[in-house]
Amino acid sequence: MTPKPTSDEAKTGARSSGPQSKPRTVHSCNFRYAGRLSNENARALTALHEKFAVNVATSLELYLGTSLQLKLLSLEQMAIQDYVAGMKSNNYVVPCTPNVTESMLLVEMDISLIFPIIDLLLGGTGEASEQTRELTEIDEEIMQSVTVLVVKQMERSWRALDLLLTPGRCTKPGMIQQIFQVNEKLVLLMFEMTIGGTTGPFNIVLPAPFVGSLLRHLKTAQAKKTSSLRPPPSPTLRERILECDFTVAADMTQMRVLVKDLIALKPGMVLKMKAPVNKPGRLTVENVEIFEAGPVRNGSRKAAQLSCRMQEPAPTKEWYDDVPDSRNKSTVLLEHAL
Repeated sequence: MTPKPTSDEAKTGARSSGPQSKPRTVHSCNFRYAGRLSNENARALTALHEKFAVNVATSLELYLGTSLQLKLLSLEQMAIQDYVAGMKSNNYVVPCTPNVTESMLLVEMDISLIFPIIDLLLGGTGEASEQTRELTEIDEEIMQSVTVLVVKQMERSWRALDLLLTPGRCTKPGMIQQIFQVNEKLVLLMFEMTIGGTTGPFNIVLPAPFVGSLLRHLKTAQAKKTSSLRPPPSPTLRERILECDFTVAADMTQMRVLVKDLIALKPGMVLKMKAPVNKPGRLTVENVEIFEAGPVRNGSRKAAQLSCRMQEPAPTKEWYDDVPDSRNKSTVLLEHAL
């Protein structure tokens, strides 16, 4: 007697007898690269902030009264811990609060740039300084006007967001981790500023959610700009014909005058026309009578008042139109030509 298969054996046999599933393909994933900017988005941000650098340099040159250069070096994504680890402890860092998101932005200037700027604001020459002391509250108060100029240019560059930024007080690098979340991703815009013979880094730190919102608004604005640049539809044949010009005249037609009267014409004379006063004139278009019309005045300009439409002229009849239908008109024309 053959033993009955157990339930597990029966399930195994059922799976083996069914259609075989395709083998799965497994790829390794590096979570450090998750959420990275695409090349297209990176190019859009680069082009936007290259213009921002030019605008900031122009504004600060006018405000400080000296030559200044600012250029974008690179754009990087990193975690908040990596950013804080690479900061100097005495850099000038100002958090800015936007009205469109809860995340803060950071404006960071190297300490080597701060003292030449302060020297210029106080009437100095802005020469490079070797001092590396901590910034005082007075230094921070003096730098607030420069920060406001930079923030205004940030709002101008990001006008697609309808953004308002409120700069805060200078903060220490050790306090930055309390502003952002522990594992928050950042986009670091690294610039290089040169002023008074001193060159140093100038950075803007943007949280990843803010960058995503900025890119979406940039694409929407670019799409609207592209659609607005489309050429208008070409006019139809009827519309083009309606824009053509024709010669129009309002006068008395088919009037006859003796030759001796024409020869005797002189300036100031009155030429007597053989027409009743109540006889209307004619409005002609390219010498074709269209309406009966009488002279009137429209303000300070002459005009013609139309009374009734003239009878449409009969179509011109050619000699070969009388040829019977039994004969081909082309044959008749050939015979006539010969």
